[in-house]
Amino acid sequence: MKFFVTYQMPHAGLDEWMKLPEEDRKVQEKQMESDWNAWMEAHASQITESAGVGKPKRITAKGVEDARNDIMMYSFIEAASLEEAAALFKDHPHFGIPGGWIEVMSVNKNIG
Repeated sequence: MKFFVTYQMPHAGLDEWMKLPEEDRKVQEKQMESDWNAWMEAHASQITESAGVGKPKRITAKGVEDARNDIMMYSFIEAASLEEAAALFKDHPHFGIPGGWIEVMSVNKNIG
């Protein structure tokens, strides 16, 4: 089965992170990147796609406007069940981000 995964944190937390001295941020970012890459390599057989996301646009009946949400990255993964997919992320390095969380949901192909 295919699952969609979002890696999130409160955007207010990102604002606070960016206030840290750049030198401190860079050290922490390097460690998180190393941990993230190791996790991705260890789970490569189940990950079909993964990428960071940019700033969103919100489209409503009134038009298009700049928006902000809590999504930082996404992945598509393969697993036998939602429970198995969720368990895959129990010790993910994303939890090193204060207030960070991960959501996993099934992908339904029969829409429309």
